[in-house]
Amino acid sequence: MAMPLRQTIRVATYLFEQKMIKRRDKFPLIVELEPLFACNLKCEGCGKIQHPAGVLKQRMPVAQAVGAVLESGAPMVSIAGGEPLMHPQIDEIARQLVQRKKYVFLCTNAMLLRKKMHLFTPSPYFAFAVHIDGLRERHDESVAKEGVFDEAVEAIKEAKRRGFRVTTNSTFFNTDTPQTVVDVLDFLNDELKVDEMMISPAYAYEKAPDQEHFLGVEQTRELFRKAFAGGNRRRWRLNHSPLFLDFLEGKADFPCTAWGIPNYSLFGWQRPCYLMSDGYVPTYRELVEETDWDKYGRGKDPRCDNCMAHCGYEPTAVLATMGSLKESLRAARETAAGSNG
Repeated sequence: MAMPLRQTIRVATYLFEQKMIKRRDKFPLIVELEPLFACNLKCEGCGKIQHPAGVLKQRMPVAQAVGAVLESGAPMVSIAGGEPLMHPQIDEIARQLVQRKKYVFLCTNAMLLRKKMHLFTPSPYFAFAVHIDGLRERHDESVAKEGVFDEAVEAIKEAKRRGFRVTTNSTFFNTDTPQTVVDVLDFLNDELKVDEMMISPAYAYEKAPDQEHFLGVEQTRELFRKAFAGGNRRRWRLNHSPLFLDFLEGKADFPCTAWGIPNYSLFGWQRPCYLMSDGYVPTYRELVEETDWDKYGRGKDPRCDNCMAHCGYEPTAVLATMGSLKESLRAARETAAGSNG
């Protein structure tokens, strides 16, 4: 885990306040903010660009986007979509959130990043999160367009040169092998030297064009168990709690706590998570209080059976870490090791 010390302290303080002072059972760790659904790519595993044309033309107003994050109280924001750099006021959304000391991760496929980079200012509270699903051939195949990998790599290099924090997000499918996982994470960690890396098994979006290549639970566990072997897991600057990585390997299991990484989009707060659409509500409090959380999760809802996505299980792992001195010390050790790696 490679979260910067300042951010680690901020998040730990927030968690302590929510659990021990305010005595809340449900609260957000990071908000998935989608100020638009439009995108300049048509990835085979994405279920977000299948909305009607009228919806794809909509852009969330700045005040609405910022207001939703403030209402939730979350210390971190992941701005996604769609492709957020297509939003004409995305820089203002990011600026206002950073001004309020929210940790902002702007997720992008990087096709517009070099063109729009000048609109942003390097800050400890801001990072570009570039989506990289594999090395050149594999990544370009996943996004259904040649040249995207090379553009993303050049954009990452330029962002690093200008002093920005750069993280990556890699989604893996059943066409991946432990070696393809190792290859891309080695490249990102050792050659591009990105600040942090996120990884996730692909979730079977109901509207995704490709429904054949999503990972099952046992496939996920085997894939990451083998990829993490030989010290890779400790060496890579992975932006995950150790317990979540244990979960991916099958060394630990948790219930889903999707309320910890809620999604806010043009339609409102999405129930129960950004991967499933069972309705929307206007406030985070309504999402928490009016959703029947007990009916979701593996073994409860068939749509959840193969899900091991971070939006459901990373919050559980983080809370389990906080509740254990042993796991807290372990996380601190791995954070230090990742930062020096």
